[in-house]
Amino acid sequence: MSTESVREKRRFGHRARLSLTSAQVQLIDAQAHAARATWNLLHDLWTMTPKCRRLLKAMDEAIRQARKEIDWLAVLPAQAAQAILKTYLQAWKNCWEGRADAPNFKTRLRTVMSVDIPQGRDLQVKRVHRHWGMVNIPKVGRVRFRWTRDLPVGKNASADNRVTGARLVKDALGWHIAFRVQAIEAAPQRHTGPEVGIDAGVNVPLALSDGNHYDHGCPPRLPDGTADRDKWLNSDEKAKLLRLERRAAHRKSFRKRGEKTSRRLQHTYDQIKRLRATATRRATDWQHQTTTQLARTYGVIVVENLDIPNMVQSARGTIDRPGKNVAQKSGLNRSISQEAWGRTVTMLTYKAARHGGTLHKVSASGTSLRCSACGFTTPGSREDQATFVCKNPDCGWSCNADHNAARNVLHLYRMGHALIPAAGRAVVRRTRGVKPAAAR
Repeated sequence: MSTESVREKRRFGHRARLSLTSAQVQLIDAQAHAARATWNLLHDLWTMTPKCRRLLKAMDEAIRQARKEIDWLAVLPAQAAQAILKTYLQAWKNCWEGRADAPNFKTRLRTVMSVDIPQGRDLQVKRVHRHWGMVNIPKVGRVRFRWTRDLPVGKNASADNRVTGARLVKDALGWHIAFRVQAIEAAPQRHTGPEVGIDAGVNVPLALSDGNHYDHGCPPRLPDGTADRDKWLNSDEKAKLLRLERRAAHRKSFRKRGEKTSRRLQHTYDQIKRLRATATRRATDWQHQTTTQLARTYGVIVVENLDIPNMVQSARGTIDRPGKNVAQKSGLNRSISQEAWGRTVTMLTYKAARHGGTLHKVSASGTSLRCSACGFTTPGSREDQATFVCKNPDCGWSCNADHNAARNVLHLYRMGHALIPAAGRAVVRRTRGVKPAAAR
C-alpha cells in the first residue's frame, strides 16, 4: 500500500544583490526617502486624529491626496504607499496585542532605507545568465540582480509556487532585493539523527556535547590577549580600516560643535561602514553554513535559553556607585554582540524544523559549573576559561570547559527540564489571539 507524501505550503525569503546604474540609484533613493516621509506623515495624522475618526478609508484618502499635491511623494509607486499604510496599521495591532512597542517616528539617519513591492506580478523576474537575472522595479525599469538561487519564475511558476512580492533594502554595500517566495513542498520526515547539546561561547563559538566544535577558522584574540573585533577581515582590510578610522578622527577634530558633517568625513564614514558590512556578511555566511550542517546531522538540538540583552548590559554603574572592571566588561560585551548568538539560534530554529528535527531550550543556570560526569557542583572546578577539573575527590574528571557545559545542556533535556520546543515537529501552533489552555 503506497502512501502519498504530505505536502505543505512554505513561505521564505531570498536576498540578492542589485546591479544599478547611478541614475537608477538616485531613483530608488528618492523612492526610499518618500516612503519614510509617507510613514512619518501618516504617523502624525494618526496621532492628531481623534480615536473615533481613525478609519482606514480616511487614511487611504489622505495618502492619495498627498501624492497628488506633493511632487516628491509621487515618485513612490501607489502600491508601495498602500503597503506602508498596511504595515503601519499592523504595527499598531502588534502593539495592542502586546507583541511590540508602539510605532514611532522614523529618523533619516537611523532608519534603514527600503521600498516595498507588494505585487509579485509587477516584478517580471527572468533569468538571463548563469549568474544574473532581470527584475522590473516600478518607476525604475529593468534591473539586473545576482542570481544565486533558483526562483519559481517562468515555466516553473504556478499558483502555488511563485514570487509573491519583494522589498528593496539598502545597506552599506548598496541596494539589495529580498524576494518573498511561496512554494509547496513535501513535509519533512522525522529526523532520526542523534541528540546534541550546544554551548555558545566567545573563544569557542559552538561547542557540542559529542566533543566536536565549530570555530571561525581565525584566532579570536590578538597576540596581546585582547579580543579581535575585526577577525572577519584579512590583514590588508584591517590596515585599511585602521587608516580610515584615524582619518575620520583627524577630520572630526576640525568640526565645531553643532556644525554639519562635511562630505569628506561622511565619505570616510561610508568606507568604514562598507568594511564593517563586509565582516558582517562573512559572519552571517559562516552561521548559515554551520547551522545547516547541524540541522542535517542531528535530530534533536538543545541550546541554552540565554538572556542576551541582560548579558551585554554596561558595568559603568552610577556616580554614587561606579562599576568595576568597566573596560573588561565592555570588551566582553563587544565579543558577545559580535558572535550574534541570538541569530544563530534563530537560524537553527527554522532549519531544524525544515529538516524534520526539533530544537529545545533549557535553563542556562549552572551549566558551566556543574560536573557532567559526577553531577556535583564543587567550588573551583572551573580553573579558567578553557579548563574544567572536577574538585570532587571521588571524581576528578577533567575536560574542556565548553565541552562540559554542552554535556550539561544535553543532560538537562534528557532529565525533562527542557522548556517549550522552539521549533520542529513537536511544535503546535495556535491561532493568533487564542490563549493557551493554562491561561484560560
